[in-house]
Amino acid sequence: MPGRIRRDDIDEVRSRMSIVDVVSDHVTLKSAGVGSLKGLCPFHDERSPSFHVRPAIGRYHCFGCGEDGDVIGFVMAMDHTSFTETVERFAAQLGVTLRYEDGGAPQVEAGSRLRLLEASKAAAEFFQAQLLLPIAEPGQRFLGERGFDLAAAQRFGVGFAPQSFEALRTHLRGKGFTDDEQLRAGLLSEGQRGPYDRFRGRLVWPIRDVTGATVGFGARKLLDDDPGPKYLNTPETAIYHKSQVLYGLDLAKRDISKQREAVIVEGYTDVMACHLAGVTTAIATCGTAFGVDHIKVLRRVLGDVSTSDTTALGKVVFTFDPDEAGQKAASRAFAEEQRFAAQTFVAVAPDGLDPCDLRLQRGDDAVRRLIETRRPMFEFMLRRVVDAFDLETVEGRVQATRAAAPVLATIRDRALAEGYQRQLSGWLGVEPRDVVRALQAWRAQQGRQDARPQGRPGQGGPGAPGGAPVEPVQPQMTMQQLPKDPATILEREAIVAMLQQGGHVPEALRVRGATAHVGDETLRIVRDGILAELDHIAASGFSERVAAAVPPPLAPLVRELAIAPMIAGPRGVESSVRGVVVTLILRDILREKGELLGQLYRLREGDPAAARQLATRIDELDAERARMEEQR
Repeated sequence: MPGRIRRDDIDEVRSRMSIVDVVSDHVTLKSAGVGSLKGLCPFHDERSPSFHVRPAIGRYHCFGCGEDGDVIGFVMAMDHTSFTETVERFAAQLGVTLRYEDGGAPQVEAGSRLRLLEASKAAAEFFQAQLLLPIAEPGQRFLGERGFDLAAAQRFGVGFAPQSFEALRTHLRGKGFTDDEQLRAGLLSEGQRGPYDRFRGRLVWPIRDVTGATVGFGARKLLDDDPGPKYLNTPETAIYHKSQVLYGLDLAKRDISKQREAVIVEGYTDVMACHLAGVTTAIATCGTAFGVDHIKVLRRVLGDVSTSDTTALGKVVFTFDPDEAGQKAASRAFAEEQRFAAQTFVAVAPDGLDPCDLRLQRGDDAVRRLIETRRPMFEFMLRRVVDAFDLETVEGRVQATRAAAPVLATIRDRALAEGYQRQLSGWLGVEPRDVVRALQAWRAQQGRQDARPQGRPGQGGPGAPGGAPVEPVQPQMTMQQLPKDPATILEREAIVAMLQQGGHVPEALRVRGATAHVGDETLRIVRDGILAELDHIAASGFSERVAAAVPPPLAPLVRELAIAPMIAGPRGVESSVRGVVVTLILRDILREKGELLGQLYRLREGDPAAARQLATRIDELDAERARMEEQR
């Protein structure tokens, strides 16, 4: 075995490798002041950048997780390579001849990551050369029928695997790669008679990591007598992990970073079609669903950082086929939507065409329009839920309202959530308060379910779609822990009134009072319990019903509120109860009116029709406010 690499050679390699260039292959870096750059840490999941690079001293440091090192350490951590392998890789890129302390030459252990990458690169070059030969006519025809010429194939490195059990194996052995190395790289499969070419008689796409290194392949079936699946991918290897690789990211990463936009499509040819049509931010998964690890990789390239400035947020556009598989893919994507700080959208092509077919039938402009006419993810999912019901019947509208509640519950932004609640009421032709009531009843129900004993540790429990959290609950809350600000005091007094003297709340005010906005999250859950049992508000034992409806940690608080002193005005209990509930409603009316006035100001010039609708709603709120004032 050779000795250690000489220290001065290591220093030369380290000094000549740009840490900014290397890190930028994985992380979008932005200026962080004089002599410093920052981005999302590639070593842990974060929403605000804490990963800093100092080019002048050649080091990186994450103030979030503590990771620290130089350019060699960064690659070792990202690619899981040894120190020697990393230095030898850099030296090969720079053309530096390394010397070893005992005078030996570099030796790379068979099956090491570097050798697997080299074998995969050689295989990609072999497949690309085969595509130009007459034996590749089935592959050439497949590409031509989908609108791809030779230049397109070369741009994406598309190749052809001969219909032979040992063509690739023999070629790579001639280049010094052993059968064991080829097996470890996923290029060969092991049979009863020994290793044989994994990909045969298929069109082959090289799958590259974010740095452009070939780590695997995706192969499309071409021949009728091929018994294999339509698409055959490289198995999991030391260099290929399908849950962490996005096809086309090496080509799209710079435009994704520059445009702050990524387009997720479903296949290799869809990526090609999008790029050729000018949508150069398109990427795809490799034979697996879009998951958490894909999101981590994409967020680093996208520079996906939480910010209150919505104009600075990135955009992620998903394209789905309208068939059942596409709808399932949409549900999976929606389940992970909240892992992005970026805004998420959905684009569905007309007539069920995927981007490749859309380009072939209607041209490049149609592909670009598909992405430009995307719809917000929440709107898409709500429409999908609503369309499953017969909205011509009362029953259908009620069922659609209830079915939409889990989707509404996942919207974190309060203003956005309330906007979709109003929009949904318009789609269904129901009152906005009916939507709010359905949402709050669903939350109350989820609170009861989450409070029930769960399975063994690690087992999932009930919750919102995709594991979205329900309202957080503090254990064993008491009245003393509630905030003492005027807004919370009003909310507490209104809830006390409804719990203790609900029979004195006029029927015309009960639903409106139980759906009025409550800012304190603990009181909001109690209010949801009141809403869930609203039909029994005038019955004896109402407070116990509410205590049973909320999560167990809040039951003591409900009982405490049910016996708390209630301030009665000079006109008696009934007048006081009505007055505090009306005050809560009036506050809610003013809040909604303020939001609508802001929207009206923004819409007046650009969308007169929408502005008129908002003005009508404002007039309705003014009329409701006048009616409420009369009932004080």
